[in-house]
Amino acid sequence: MKTFVIAFILFPFSFFRINDDFNDLLFLEGTWKVENKETYETWKRGEGNTLKGNSYKIKEGKKIITEELLIKSLNNSMVYQARVLDQNNAQVIDFVWNKDVKDKYSFENLSHDFPKKVQYTKLNDSTLFVEVLGEDDKGFSFRMGRRK
Repeated sequence: MKTFVIAFILFPFSFFRINDDFNDLLFLEGTWKVENKETYETWKRGEGNTLKGNSYKIKEGKKIITEELLIKSLNNSMVYQARVLDQNNAQVIDFVWNKDVKDKYSFENLSHDFPKKVQYTKLNDSTLFVEVLGEDDKGFSFRMGRRK
């Protein structure tokens, strides 16, 4: 009974922390365009504390989705799930938000081959800096501007 009481008392605090974490990520809502490329990322609020997104390219006037994305609460953490359609047998790969990293939103899966980290830095309301990093934090980065 004592365990139940402790869990009952602590659950609301965990719930509010997840809500606060989720609210911190709502700036992603909308469509973002990679600087100097016809590559986009779109995020929409889903049911509960979820953000659903995808990455796509515009090629010959057609939208080609390359990646499906989801951010959700899982096991008391915010998790970024990526499913690249032509990689990893189109399996979903989880990246957990590392809140110890300050000034950016760092989603990490250090056991994954590449990437190990996907990091979003909000430069202002209309510009993001994104880093996709592997071993020894080597990888690539780009800026995205808000479209709508």
